[in-house]
Order: sequence, then structure tokens, then C-alpha cells
Amino acid sequence: MIVTTTTTGDVRGHAGVFLGIPYAAPPIGAARFAPPRPHEPWAGVRDATRPGPTAPQPRRDGFGALDMSPYFGPGWVRGDDYLTVSVWAPPSARDCPVLVFVHGGGFVTGSTRSPVYDGTAFARDGVVLVTVTYRLGIPGFLDLPGAPRNRGLLDVVAALRWVRENIAAFGGNPGNVTLAGQSAGATITAGILATPEAEGLFRRAVVQSGNGLGAFTPEQAARVTHAAAAALGVEPTVAAFAEVPDERFVAARLGGLDLRTATAFDPLLGLSPFSLVSDRQPAEALATDVDLLIGTNAEEGALYLAPQGNLTTSTEGDLLETASRVAADPAALVASHRGQRPHATPGELRSAIMGDALFGTGSRRLAEAHGAAYTYEFAWRSSAVDGRLGAAHTMELPFVFDNLRLPALRGPRGLLGPDEPPAELATRMHTAWVEFARTGDPGWARTETRRFTERASSTASPGSLVPPRS
Repeated sequence: MIVTTTTTGDVRGHAGVFLGIPYAAPPIGAARFAPPRPHEPWAGVRDATRPGPTAPQPRRDGFGALDMSPYFGPGWVRGDDYLTVSVWAPPSARDCPVLVFVHGGGFVTGSTRSPVYDGTAFARDGVVLVTVTYRLGIPGFLDLPGAPRNRGLLDVVAALRWVRENIAAFGGNPGNVTLAGQSAGATITAGILATPEAEGLFRRAVVQSGNGLGAFTPEQAARVTHAAAAALGVEPTVAAFAEVPDERFVAARLGGLDLRTATAFDPLLGLSPFSLVSDRQPAEALATDVDLLIGTNAEEGALYLAPQGNLTTSTEGDLLETASRVAADPAALVASHRGQRPHATPGELRSAIMGDALFGTGSRRLAEAHGAAYTYEFAWRSSAVDGRLGAAHTMELPFVFDNLRLPALRGPRGLLGPDEPPAELATRMHTAWVEFARTGDPGWARTETRRFTERASSTASPGSLVPPRS
């Protein structure tokens, strides 16, 4: 056991791992809709050898034919003190680079307890890994009059302040911090790049399958707020929502909202009622004085079709309906994709359109706005779902964290499928993230896009991200 001193008290970890350390006060009652507040100091030594509670959320294990529990985690593990970080530190760490990772989950699920985020490999390779739990769903992202916007994002900024003040006690260098995130966590990371209050808290960022154009407009967010208030039977005020227990927030059904407006499409295609809310997109306001690594997977959209059987059953009507969610002229969009891939099925074209709308276009725009980003494409194809899942959304995570041996990722229902995944590819990809955190250089030129596939390192079209494809 190891005891380490933080600004709010001593914590006891084991073998360099410290789990569930509070970085902010418990969000209770009306505080659920307030900015994060400092945590009160505690007496004695706080146990950090077991995972802490999670943000209130629904449980999401099943994903059609896939078991996604390693990604979404155990669901809601109750406890008020859930604004916490977990730390993996190398043995005898001193002045090590720090990687702060923000989980995904559609702004409504996920936690640091998800097995895929185990930081053992990062600590083994000399990086202090910090994972962050933040407010989700209604407490985290509902745009409620009288409450600050994007409270889940503000939680991550508070965690970054905790890192600056405390990470040296765990062997990390507070002047060499990389903020990274995947999916919703990547969009939050992009939003923090455009948040002045976060200036100086990190020097590098990694955006894995996020969306620099993923924020809702205030008009779109107001529709979600109206629907939430109607579903809960309360007025859309902080005072009214403060009286509603978390159980009712978790149970509220807000799916199926049409968020298309005269000026904006729904950047999440109806997959989640929550996102960041802003008058400007992250790609329009990001800071360019930080190093940026950004990329997508080659078949992002397959996660939303293949496990449910829809990759093979989608019709031309389904394809046009999906295209209508992202384009004023859906027929022209379909024709453009079909021109690039004339032999693709409707399901494959639908997957490509979804992947580009959810992650590809926004990632390219973010890279272009930054001007000097390192870009990548993850292209290894999983054999899951009878080989149809491919290089889908979330597939790069076990490679980045170098934890391919996690049992729940393997087998007929596992993300990696029944075949043996390439360990050498995990070594290459994980090493690139380690080197980026250490030096700001992942190992290739900014003028190329590194393509991570089973073969040795390759490059794609110079200077831009490769559009997702099925």
C-alpha cells in the first residue's frame, strides 16, 4: 500500500494505482446544476484501492449482437461522491508525462470503471494516466435556464485543475499534460480546446472519433429542455429540477427527438439527446497553441448498424432517410457516396454517411482549423458480427490502451471478435500515444495521415483525415 498526500487529504493506493479520488464536491440537489465546487478536506487516510461510484446513468450492456459492457461499464454505481479521478502511476515515478483521459458514452453513460480504460500499460511505459468521471445526462448537459451550460465539460476542467495542483505527488509533471478523449469524451476535449478557462491546464490534446462540429445550437438544446421538463412534469427551472431525484432523470425517455432546425442538422443523428451546447462550434473557436492528435476509424458507422443486423437489411429508403438527417439534398449525398463506391450496398453507404456525419466531417474541420495537427485513421477490421463490424466506432480503444487480452473483448460477442487481434498493432498505436504525451510527436509528419492497420505503418492522402468508409 502507498499513501500519497493531495490538497484535500491523504489517499491510500496499491502498486501505483489510486481509484476514485475526489476532485470536486458531490453534486447533490441544486448543486447538480451548478459549477463544480472544491471538495472539503477529509481527515485521516482515504481508501483509493477500490473504484468509486459512477455518475447516475442507465445500464447499457447489450448492443445488438455485441457485449459493450467493457466500454460502457457497470452502469450506475450509487454514491454522491462521484466526481473523481483514477490514477495509474509508474513505479518510482518522477516528472513523468501525464495523460488525462475523458471517456465516451453519448453524454449519458460511461465511467472510469469501464475495463477498457485500465491504465496499466501507460504506467508501464512511463506515463501517468488519469481517467475522469463527470456529470452525465440531465445534470451534466441539459441546457437549463439559470444554470451554467455544459456542466459535464466544466467538471473535466475542474479535474484538470486538480491535476495541475496534485499530479506531482503521483510522479507526474504538471507542465506536461495531455488531454485526451474518445467519442463524447473527444467532443468534450474539442470543446475544452475552445474554453478560455482551461487555458494553461494542458499542452496537448488527443481527439479520438469526436466531432468538432458536434455542439447543439441553443435552439436545439431548448427543444431537449422542453422535452425533459414535459417528461418529468416540472417547469424548466433550476429550482424545479433540483427537486427531482436522480432516479427519475435516469428513467426519463428523451429519444426520438427531431433536432433539425432551419439552420442546423442534428450532429448526433438522434443517437443522443445531449451534447455540448454553444453558439459556436469547437472547430470555430479552438485554441491552436496546443499540440493536437486527431483521427477517426475507417468504418465508424458500422457500430450503429452491424450489431443490430441493419447493415445487411437496410433499404434504399433507409439510406435516403439517414441522408436526409445530414444533408439538404439527400439524393445528391447518396449519389456522391455511390460514385465513390459503386458496388456498395445500401447498408454500407448508410454506414459511411453516418460515420462521416458523426465523426469524419467534424474531425477534418477541427484538424483544418488547428492547422498543424497530427492525423490518423484506424483501419483494422474486427471479425465480430460475422466480420461485418470491421473498423467500427470504439474499435481503436483496446489498441490505444494496449489491453487486447481483456476477456470481455474477445469471443463471438466481444468487440474484437473471435479471431486473434494483432498485438503488434496495439504496440504501435499505444507507443504513438505514449510518445505524443511525452514529446508532442507521435512518430509521423504532420503532412501525412498515419493509417493504423495490421500491416506495418502506412500513410494515407497527405494533409487530411481519411473519410470513414464501410
